[in-house]
Amino acid sequence: MFRTMIIGSGSYIPEEIKTNRDFETHDFYGDDQKRIDTPVQEITDKFQQITGIEERRYASDDQTSSDLAFIASDYALMDSGIDKETLDQIIFAHNYGDVPKHHNQVDAVPSLGSRLKQRLGIKNPSCVAYDILFGCPGWLQGVIHADAFFKAGIAKRILVVGSETLSRVIDPYDRDSMIFSDGAGATVLEYRNEEDGSGILSSSVQSHCIDEAGYINFGESNFPDADPGIRYIKMKGRKVYEYALRHVPLAMKDCLDKAGLDIGDVKKIFIHQANEKMDEAIIKAFFKIYGLRDIPDFIMPMSIHKFGNSSVATIPTLYDLVIHHLMPDHELMKGDIILFASVGAGMNINAVCYRM
Repeated sequence: MFRTMIIGSGSYIPEEIKTNRDFETHDFYGDDQKRIDTPVQEITDKFQQITGIEERRYASDDQTSSDLAFIASDYALMDSGIDKETLDQIIFAHNYGDVPKHHNQVDAVPSLGSRLKQRLGIKNPSCVAYDILFGCPGWLQGVIHADAFFKAGIAKRILVVGSETLSRVIDPYDRDSMIFSDGAGATVLEYRNEEDGSGILSSSVQSHCIDEAGYINFGESNFPDADPGIRYIKMKGRKVYEYALRHVPLAMKDCLDKAGLDIGDVKKIFIHQANEKMDEAIIKAFFKIYGLRDIPDFIMPMSIHKFGNSSVATIPTLYDLVIHHLMPDHELMKGDIILFASVGAGMNINAVCYRM
């Protein structure tokens, strides 16, 4: 049986560490552009209680998103052991292109996929490189695209990358800016005959784009005297939380149903690292659908505490850490069933069921 397999993975986590204490010199303003009088330490303490984030990573001044992606992709290709010239496609998931330090202007021409192919030195013109914009679920949507291209007979090997430098588009006067971070994760996928049934078993995708389209967008600074021509990533946190809790567990169940599996078959859940409390609530709601209250220990690897929310990079980075034994409490073995799930701007949700 031919299935889509992950044959190599790599990640890059920037070296610059930004702790919550680093924000204690900031003045925060609300959506109404009025200064928040709550002591900043109280704001950061409450932020950590809700999100679980203690620190996050920022790219160095001379790095852009495609730079991070190159490092992660190079690791993934080495891990796969394949000749990079045999890649049929490069799918690059991001949201804001290459944003230089001290600027927040999006730069996506040529595409980041094209820039990555150039950096990797791939000469094969039949290796098609392109970008995908799907909010935080972008890397996972790239995996779903690759699976579809494989089944259509269009490709046999694809590099799927998720990379982002959200630190370049955050409003320093907005409390939500503390959530976001930078990073990159990459995977090499191959369509191969797996007699044991390993590989992608099913997927589920939805987009809700009426009122939901405005939950995460680009908007003006919260600071009243800021230049109105400069825009930043903005998020309606409560709306995003409610949306995710309502729709993501159902997408995960739909994915399992398509694979003909039960929740008891799942060994690990790799969920987008958006917010610790939100992710825990999603998992709790997912198990509740099956009438279960007890959630198995260590079923959900988490990296958000130290790395923050790097959007499209969170899941491939997390997977790479686990697969290379860098998270001691999380081990995967041949035959294990894992579930990937994500939610983000659009609003979009997706899930993939995979057998190791």
